[in-house]
Amino acid sequence: MSRHRSLLTAITAAALLVLSMGTVAISHSAGASTSSSALAATAGCGRTPTLQNGTNTIQSSGKNRSYILRIPTGYDNRRPYRLIFGFHWLGGTATDVATGQTVQRDVWSYYGLQRLAGESAIFVAPQGFNNGWANSGGEDVTFVDDMIRRIEADLCVETTQRFALGFSYGGAMSYALACARADVFRAVAVYSGGQLSGCAGGTQPIAYFAAHGLRDGVLNISGGRSMRDRFVRNNGCTAQNPPEPGQGSLTHRSTTYAGCAGGRPVVWAAFDEGHIAAPQDGAPGDSGSRTWLPGETWQFFSQFQSTPTPTPTPTPTPTPTPSGPVTGACAATIRVTNSWQGGFQGEVTVLAGNSAINGWTVNWTWPGSQTVTQIWGGVRSGSGSTVTVRNETWNGSLGAGASTTFGFLSNGAPATPAATCVSP
Repeated sequence: MSRHRSLLTAITAAALLVLSMGTVAISHSAGASTSSSALAATAGCGRTPTLQNGTNTIQSSGKNRSYILRIPTGYDNRRPYRLIFGFHWLGGTATDVATGQTVQRDVWSYYGLQRLAGESAIFVAPQGFNNGWANSGGEDVTFVDDMIRRIEADLCVETTQRFALGFSYGGAMSYALACARADVFRAVAVYSGGQLSGCAGGTQPIAYFAAHGLRDGVLNISGGRSMRDRFVRNNGCTAQNPPEPGQGSLTHRSTTYAGCAGGRPVVWAAFDEGHIAAPQDGAPGDSGSRTWLPGETWQFFSQFQSTPTPTPTPTPTPTPTPSGPVTGACAATIRVTNSWQGGFQGEVTVLAGNSAINGWTVNWTWPGSQTVTQIWGGVRSGSGSTVTVRNETWNGSLGAGASTTFGFLSNGAPATPAATCVSP
């Protein structure tokens, strides 16, 4: 993703274009505007689909447009699916998003969400004009309306479960949809975005997740904060200056705002890096397999269930510490932080004993067929049902009684087996 730094001039020009356009009034296409608070399946439910995986074309605003579609394996036309749009960055393509080949092929498909969603979602990667999302005259928002209408006429979609995400210019497009289609999309995720695709409307609440690098030299984090604050206000959240990591820490800090309207949370994830799409804790640059961002985004999206009325954001479960005195050098406890059909997300707390430690190794054995698919904040070794995780270089030294955490994603049924911890 380092090549995006060289695109600053092009992005700045796009921003000036949007500013010269002013606020564009965008009308919903017929059939695309479905309130996210009304439980509804689409006309495609029960039909034999004619759409196919791969590239599809459509006429929108009198122009030929294309998008890549990924329909779940074993698609059941009686079951409503999530619908997730992934928008590419400036100079990127729909293929880059659909395959993940720019960061790490397959692992990074649809910004890493395809792997986490399993077969629970229909994914769409639209192609922007000139590999961007200028949204001139609102044409890209209309393109999304037209895709939704076409897809939902043919496939079974849960209309309360539409989501959009993207990086850089793709984040700008997701932001434009948050502004213009808050009654169509359940939530958006904006990665290192800017207000480049306009913000028609922008007064309605919508669940909003944003991640931005402190040292972003292409789209400054101040712009990301301003975009975030629009939905802090719209969602009735309590205003605050959320904590952010220190310069040089190569870590991230995520904050869930308090006081937001029921079912309309705002999460801000700041990380110590530049203009990259797959940040990792403890090391510079993109990493499709070690980045924390897909897991946190999927946790944000998958909390929303198909209910007639959005439920309040669940109260976060406090991170537990191992109960009782630590009899050895360290102890470890596993907890489940999120789950979905076929998988779950977990967190492990490592607690030092009565003396400081310089390094730790945690082990556990799954009770069934669970397998770890991704890990952050630790280095995994071994295979099969036995899991071994050692510290990263930056979180191995703990003072007496101090703790740290690492996270993981796993296939299979949620489980919290007993874990052991040793220190060299």
